[in-house]
Amino acid sequence: PRNLNTKIKWHYTDKPKTTIKLYQHLAEPEHFNINRSHRQTVKLGLGGSEGRMSAVDRIVEILETSGAAQYGDEAVSQLQHALQCAHLAECSGASDSLVVAALLHDIGHLIHKLGEDAAARGIDDRHETLGRKFLARWFDEDVTAPVGLHVDAKRWLCATDPAYFDTLSPASVLSLELQGGPFTEAGAAAFIARPHAHDAVAVRRWDEQAKDPGAVTPGLDRYRSCIEAAIRN
Repeated sequence: PRNLNTKIKWHYTDKPKTTIKLYQHLAEPEHFNINRSHRQTVKLGLGGSEGRMSAVDRIVEILETSGAAQYGDEAVSQLQHALQCAHLAECSGASDSLVVAALLHDIGHLIHKLGEDAAARGIDDRHETLGRKFLARWFDEDVTAPVGLHVDAKRWLCATDPAYFDTLSPASVLSLELQGGPFTEAGAAAFIARPHAHDAVAVRRWDEQAKDPGAVTPGLDRYRSCIEAAIRN
């Protein structure tokens, strides 16, 4: 789809949620860096009045409810994918913050309203940007940057590792095309020089492995303490 800038309108209600409606026209990139020609509504909890535990509860609620949906054309649910990715990070000896980034790297898929088949309809949902913005209310860059960069990490890997493309699922190949395809040599060099890029590459490699319908992982409760510890003071 043709890239268009967006405008954000904030609507407050008496419920403990804020509805953000994104419309095309009149760009306000300082509020939300998403270019898309499609409208979407995202429901977020209010930030100022939420405590540490309520933030954890909100994130867990999203994973347990919206995460029950199938992960696009993959053979796992969104929650299974998240848990597998976190488990792979944990088994690799990753830091707690990187385990949380692995767990939450696709949370943007769970809070947009473009539908589960957005990629199949030719829409790049920009879930990495949406997820990073959502998580930035509670977490620092050691969590949010790998989330925001994990799509570009796929583009980097496809440009620099000839064997990596062969590991992509058909759904991931489709989304790669929508996301801009492999980086050019200059683009790859610029990406890997960014802060947290190497962590994003690690998340991306776990991401591709975390689509096994037969995998056994710990449940979500195992990661509650990691999420809580990663929230900024």
